Amino acid sequence: MKLTNKTAIITGAGSGISNAIAKKFLEEGANCVLVDVKHVDEAFAPLKDKYKNRIVTVTADISKIEDIAKTVLTAVKVFGEVNILLNGAGIYGMRPLLEDSFDDFQRLFSVNVQGSFFMMQAVAKQMVKQGKGGKILNISSQAGRRGEALSAHYCATKAAIISYTQSAALALAEHKINVNAIAPGVIDTPMWDHVDALFAKYENLQIGEKKRQVGKAVPLGRMGVAEDFTGTAVFLASSDSDYITGQTLNVDGGNCMN
Repeated sequence: MKLTNKTAIITGAGSGISNAIAKKFLEEGANCVLVDVKHVDEAFAPLKDKYKNRIVTVTADISKIEDIAKTVLTAVKVFGEVNILLNGAGIYGMRPLLEDSFDDFQRLFSVNVQGSFFMMQAVAKQMVKQGKGGKILNISSQAGRRGEALSAHYCATKAAIISYTQSAALALAEHKINVNAIAPGVIDTPMWDHVDALFAKYENLQIGEKKRQVGKAVPLGRMGVAEDFTGTAVFLASSDSDYITGQTLNVDGGNCMN
């Protein structure tokens, strides 16, 4: 097991990609502090007997600085230190550019950018204090690689994650803290059901049609699933990636190539 005796904070763990990665981290021996704004207790209740003292759930809103502080404090209090952060919490929004509002902007940036940055900063401070290095993984998106007419704010938030990953990698290299990101493509998660409904609204499509279209357009011939990210996440969280930092890895079936 590649993460034995490591402690990971995983945000957005209640569902989707972060949920699948959290379960894989547990399989790989990590202690996990599982964070979400809702439903995180229910999501991991079936696993608490199996993993006994290696699971702690925290209900928190990462757009609030006090909730970020609570999360890191809980991890240190229960497990003594933090070695890994998976910064996976995020929300989606879609609206034609000429109709976008200040509230839309604030809602997306408060979680996807503000929350992700200050969670990363808080965990990095703890890692520096510990003096043992660490691994930080941020979840970006293929949307951070290019703009989209109906998702300007969302694309901008994910581009910001790529930029912050690079800046943090440079700032934290001297402390032996590796900072990398994963950029998912089109992934069949509960969030994409919401995305599909919005496309149906704004592009006058039947429910499910956009999912069919984007899945067919992926070079590997299908939408991804949450479990497609677990191997990459374990690699970036483990000693296997000690000489990799500042990178954003596309895990998207070939949609974006670089």
